[in-house]
Amino acid sequence: MNIFQRIFKAKPVPQRIDRAEMINGQVVQFSAWGGDAYSSDIYRGAVDAIARNAAKLKGGHAIKANTDNRLDCLLQVQPNPYMNAYDLIYKLVTHLFLFNNAFAYLQRNDAGNLTGIYPIMGTNVEFLSDPSGVLYCRFLFRSGESAILPYSDIVHLRRHFNRNDMFGDANDAITAGLELAHTQNQGIVTGIKSGANIRGILSFTQIMSPEKLKLEKEKFMEDYLGMSNDGGVIATDQKMEYKPIDHEPTVIDDKQLAATRTMIYNYLGVSEKIVNSSYGEDEWAAFYESVIQPIAIQLSLEFTRKVFTDREQAFGNSILFESGRLQFTSNKTKVELIKQLVPLGLLTINQSLEILNLPGVTDGEKRIISLNFVNAAKADDYQLGGEQ
Repeated sequence: MNIFQRIFKAKPVPQRIDRAEMINGQVVQFSAWGGDAYSSDIYRGAVDAIARNAAKLKGGHAIKANTDNRLDCLLQVQPNPYMNAYDLIYKLVTHLFLFNNAFAYLQRNDAGNLTGIYPIMGTNVEFLSDPSGVLYCRFLFRSGESAILPYSDIVHLRRHFNRNDMFGDANDAITAGLELAHTQNQGIVTGIKSGANIRGILSFTQIMSPEKLKLEKEKFMEDYLGMSNDGGVIATDQKMEYKPIDHEPTVIDDKQLAATRTMIYNYLGVSEKIVNSSYGEDEWAAFYESVIQPIAIQLSLEFTRKVFTDREQAFGNSILFESGRLQFTSNKTKVELIKQLVPLGLLTINQSLEILNLPGVTDGEKRIISLNFVNAAKADDYQLGGEQ
């Protein structure tokens, strides 16, 4: 059994299955965008910054009806035999920002229990439905193989979800920016190479054979244009004349390069400080709120509705992806936060240690509170000693 067969175990498919029809009558079909944005160093760097930060999100079962923690293990450690949880989220987020659609297959055993989570990306994805209206996805992969899977077993993340009923829109809006970045890179390379081309014209007053001409040229270059010519002076007689050519390669203005980078960064919702990891607390907070947190919400909602049945959700079962945001703040901010919250009993000892990236201690789940605070309902008794 190969990997493809191991992942996509045979599932019963209705004998009659047709292309799904949506409200607006569009063809519900998705093809991987051919713009090759990942080849752009600017685009790839920005997507990588988003994906590696989003991959720090920690998924977990919010309400556990029993002591079975296999679901948490799939979400937090090893979603499948071929990758860890960080790799899973990194790949899903990368696909999301490259194609505006990301898919993960939820593999279940015969009892319906989740046994694996696999990120998948087909070159073509099409929605199908059976006579009862159940949705399926037909994935066509680069290998030429295909799989028809129930949409209820597919985690589907979308970005720029607008024109199509089921898929996020393509990245056509940034095509011009990517082409401009590519042209600028090529212009820089061409400018560098042009400086190493023809540096001068050597003219001879007498007629020479091609072999003699080539020999004289090579001797001239060796004598005067090589590293051995320390003085930088060229001596010629009447039989030859050397005319130097001044090359002034076109250099792209820094403002133009910066404008192109900003165009791509704005499209992805990141700043240059996030990409080059020079951000401070304020930059990180803005990035988290605008980019990472929406991804966490998408993951939480989509995994919840696809992993659990309606009945299980009604009993409060959910999947929550969260991040320890405070680990990105300065030690000064962390200490100040603990000083303000611990006296109010809002943090346990172990929660305070976790904020400081320190291991927990025995009995660390206790809460301590300052005696300077009193229950508002008993404030008069406390101040008047029981006398009214």
